[in-house]
Amino acid sequence: MQAHQRHVRYFVMMGGCIGLFVLAWGVVRFWSVPAAIGMCVVAMVIPPLAAVFANKRDPDDDWWNDPRWDNPDWDDPGHDRDHPDRDHPDH
Repeated sequence: MQAHQRHVRYFVMMGGCIGLFVLAWGVVRFWSVPAAIGMCVVAMVIPPLAAVFANKRDPDDDWWNDPRWDNPDWDDPGHDRDHPDRDHPDH
C-alpha cells in the first residue's frame, strides 16, 4: 500500500471518529444517553487503530530496504540527500 492510500485510510478513520462524537452528542443523546456514550467509546478506540493502520507496511513497500540507507557517507558534508544517485550536487 502506498503512502497516499495510507493517508486516505487514516483521514477516513479520523473523520469517522469525529463524526461519531458529533453524532453522539449532537443527535443521539436526545434519544439515548447510553447509546451516545457507547458511540463515544467506539470513537475513542479509533485514533490508536488509525495510527496503527496508517503505519502498517505493505509487502509492496520496500522503502525500508533501500540500500542507500546503508551508505556510510550519508551524513558527510556534500552528500546530497535529495539526489542520492549523485555524490555531489554540483556534478
